Amino acid sequence: MTSSPTRRGMLYAGVAAAAAAAGLGGAWWKERSDAGGKEMLDAAFWGQSFERPEGGDLVLSSLRGKPLLLNFWATWCPPCVEEMPMIDAFFRQHGANGWQVIGLAIDQPSAVRKFLLRTPVTYPTGLAGLQGTELVKNLGNTGGGLPFTLVLNSEGAVAARKMGKLEATDLETWRRELVHG
Repeated sequence: MTSSPTRRGMLYAGVAAAAAAAGLGGAWWKERSDAGGKEMLDAAFWGQSFERPEGGDLVLSSLRGKPLLLNFWATWCPPCVEEMPMIDAFFRQHGANGWQVIGLAIDQPSAVRKFLLRTPVTYPTGLAGLQGTELVKNLGNTGGGLPFTLVLNSEGAVAARKMGKLEATDLETWRRELVHG
């Protein structure tokens, strides 16, 4: 039994897209600059954008210049879902003090939309899909597990990474270290 040209083409396109995402991620991982020993994320990282569940795009370049908490999650990941209310409370408390928080869902868009209708958050969310899996790996989470959180300082340097569920002490430590107040 042979696969149809359409199915084969879609498979090749999917593999090509995954390879391109991996190559792009590897390029910015290797090409990052050094700022006082801190790992900087380059223009390839900041040049990405993700569709938002409610429409429009979440453009990473618009988030430069302030501390950023970037949380990767999925609807099927219990620790991800458990930490979301805490992350949302952090965003509501500290957004006015300079913190930016975004969630990137590594999941099917329809599942994310349905989930966020039942469990809304106030911080922006982007639909990362398969691209998100490669992105977390290239950002230092080589196993690709979830939840995964990356914290960037206002210069765009990596300040912290955490694989696994966040605790309130993680958020408080990062808040104290990156934005005094």
